[in-house]
Parts: sequence; structure tokens; C-alpha cells
Amino acid sequence: MSLAVYNTLTRSKESFAPMKQGKVNMFVCGQTVYDDAHLGHAKTYISFDIVARWLRHLGYGLAYIQNITDIDDKIIKRAQERKVDPLHLAREYEARFMDDMEKIGVRQGVTKYPRSYDYIDQIRGQIQALIDNNLAYHLDGDVYFDVARFPNYTKLSGMNIDELEKHRVEPKEGKRHVYDFALWKAAKEGEPSWKIKLEYNAEKLELSGRPGWHIEDTAITHAIFGPQYDLHGGASELTFPHHTNEIAQSEGAYGVEPFVKYWLHSGVLNIKGVKMSKSLKNFITIRDVLKEFDPEALRLFFASTHYRKEINYTGELMKTEQKKLGYMYSSFSLVYNMKEVEKSKIDNEVNQLADGLEESFTSAMNDDFNTPLAVSKLIITLNELRRITEESGEIGKFAKEHIISTVLKMANVVGIFGGERYKEKLPSEAYDLIKQREKLRAEKKYDEADGIRLKIKSDFGTIVEDTEYGTLWYKSG
Repeated sequence: MSLAVYNTLTRSKESFAPMKQGKVNMFVCGQTVYDDAHLGHAKTYISFDIVARWLRHLGYGLAYIQNITDIDDKIIKRAQERKVDPLHLAREYEARFMDDMEKIGVRQGVTKYPRSYDYIDQIRGQIQALIDNNLAYHLDGDVYFDVARFPNYTKLSGMNIDELEKHRVEPKEGKRHVYDFALWKAAKEGEPSWKIKLEYNAEKLELSGRPGWHIEDTAITHAIFGPQYDLHGGASELTFPHHTNEIAQSEGAYGVEPFVKYWLHSGVLNIKGVKMSKSLKNFITIRDVLKEFDPEALRLFFASTHYRKEINYTGELMKTEQKKLGYMYSSFSLVYNMKEVEKSKIDNEVNQLADGLEESFTSAMNDDFNTPLAVSKLIITLNELRRITEESGEIGKFAKEHIISTVLKMANVVGIFGGERYKEKLPSEAYDLIKQREKLRAEKKYDEADGIRLKIKSDFGTIVEDTEYGTLWYKSG
């Protein structure tokens, strides 16, 4: 089965075929650096990191771009509140954002993080192209995109043009239409600004100001990828107006359709049923979550739901994912540290598990990156491996290499088993006690079982916990 993706533009699942064989250009809307990133951002970036990992796993040469918005109203407002230079504030939060992305395993897969500050010339050029194509107009130092002149403006969102007036718009006396959006904003006192030269109605203009939010992305992608590329990702809330405006800007400026072949959108993260956002002040930062939970548990939490679906976040759910991760590590550790011989009676079964995992995991991921199914196949395989290792005491060299490499290859797609905890061998005496404890629990002799749990902790410094998947263990402290 070849890779199929759900394309928001066509509202259908399509076979994935990049424009250049073997190569994929992908852009995901990045961070506006005025505050720390929250879990809603983490969901988007982890979801598309898994997409990137899978594309590379399939053998594609992937160029993955994520922009940094360092020119924005929110940055300016926050800088004024803190009485600091906006660029200083942007660089401070950009560094913190990069640190967060490093910790959750996202930064390593991004090819480039271009900054808006570095693309003013390209932004100017795109604005001029839109003016030349009669799609933009000048108004008191601002430049606006004339939405009515761009056919099929709402093809991505599927909205009726009359609905646009109900949505958030940029107020300005004299705009041709209420839903026209800014390409360039006139300078305001005390704000950072640039001078650009444009030709408009045979008149030469020199405008002082800064770019609108939407045009940063298309200027950056045009400079790096050209007027057309394969895949654009982002949160579903950006479908309108941000991604809608990106299409209008690029296709309007360069006349190449489609601007992007595949549009992928991830579902939002909710707190108590309400979207997590800075404006609602119901957010939890990535840094705060990582004080309590393993970054891989966070990745597992998001991977356990399909990327297009919404998730409702709770601390209890994260605790469950933390235990699930621990169980997976414990189970894999048994296989990794199992006694190795030349050949074993379990080798055929182990090899079948390895082949079955690769086949089922691949099938799930090729079906629009179905990570919940893929993760479940990984857990089922680890369960079976655990059963086999408990019944045997040894494994053949080649079967062991096969299953270990297969599990690690699939786990890497999700972004787990990056640590080396599975390499820590549990003493045989401790594992014998764990099996004895499980037998006592099955016989409902809970007091005796709890005594063994305490003995394992005191004698071997190992914590034993029970989960819905099975028993996990890890070093205390």
C-alpha cells in the first residue's frame, strides 16, 4: 500500500505523489515568538514531525521548513509592556522555543527555521507582483489584497464569500471590502519599521512600515521552494484566514496553481472542551509539562490520537501515557537483554513478529499517518515478545537483531525509545521476584505481593508499577 494523505483542498484522501520523484518540500507554519510555546503548539509540531519522520522512512529526500515570525503585533505589544526592544524579545523567546523543540524531538528534523526579519526584500517583491496583477491596492501607507479580484478565494475553507464578513477582519476606513487583508502596514511611532519602494498606478511609492502576517510565509516559501511545493501543514484553525490568504497571495502573484499540492491540518488541543490558546489564558506551556512528564510520553500522548482529530488534555491522561511508555520500555528491555544463543526454538515466532510489525505499522502509517493504529501494533508486538521471553530464556542471534532493529525503526517514527533505558538490564533475581509478585496478584494475595514490591525497591532500587497494559519497572531516583 502506497502512502495516502487527506488533502484539505480536495476534501478527500489522495495517493501521495510529490512533484519531483523522490523529493518532498514541506512547510509548516511556525511560531510567533512573543511568549513560551504551549501544548497546543506541541501537538502541531509533534504531529508534523511524525509526518516528516515517516516521509524520510519511506526514502524521500525531505526539505522541511518551519518559519519564525519575529515581526508581529503581539511581539510589539509584549515588548512595550516589558519596555524592551521587540527584536530582543523575539530573540529571547525564539531561543526558548528552540530549546523546547529540542527537548520534544522536533528541532532535529526541521531543515531550516527562516526568520521573517530576513525576508523583507522578498516580501516587497511579492507585494509588487500582486500590485502589477491588479490584486492589491495602496491606502494611506497600507497595502491591501483585493479579495474580490481573486476567483475562488474560499476554495480551501469551503466557506461562502458572504460568510467572510462575520469573521475577524482588519478594520480600516476606506478599504474596498471589509474582508480585504493587509500585505503591508504603515509605520506607527515607536514600532520597528522598514522602507520599501513600490510602483502603484504609475507612481513611485516609498512606504515605511512592516509586513502583514500572511505574506511572511509565502515570501519565505517562494524564496526557498519557488511558486509551488508539495505539502503544507498547520493547525486546523489556520485554514481560514491564514492558509486561505497564503493561496491567494502566491497564486495571485505568480499564477501557478496549485500553490501547494497537499494541505494537511491537525486538530486542535482542548482544555475542558475549549481550545487551548494564549488569548483565552487556558494554556499550559511545554516547559511546565516537561517538569513532570517525559518528553517521549508527550509524543506518545499525541500519537495515540489521529493527527486530524481534536484532543482534550488532562494531567490524568498524561499519567496514563507515562505509564504506557514505561511499560513499553520495560517490555523491550527484556528482549534487548535476553540471553543470546546461536539458534533458539522461539526464533521463527520472533521473526514472524518482526515482519508482522513492519507490515502492519507500515500499512497504518501509509493510511494518512494513522499513528493510533501504528502505536497499538507496536504495543501488541511488545506484549507478544514479553510473553515469549517469559516462556523461554534465550533467543537466537539473528532473530534478536531482527526484532530489535524492527522495533527501534518503528519506534523512531513515533519518536520514542530514543533514550537508552531499555539497555539497562534488570537483575535476574529482581525479575524472578516480579514474576512471583504477578502470580500472587493473580491469586489475589495482594499483601504478599506488596511485600515483594517493597523488597524489589529496597534490594534493587527498582520501582514496580501496575498498568492496564501490564507491569512496568524503572530505577528509583
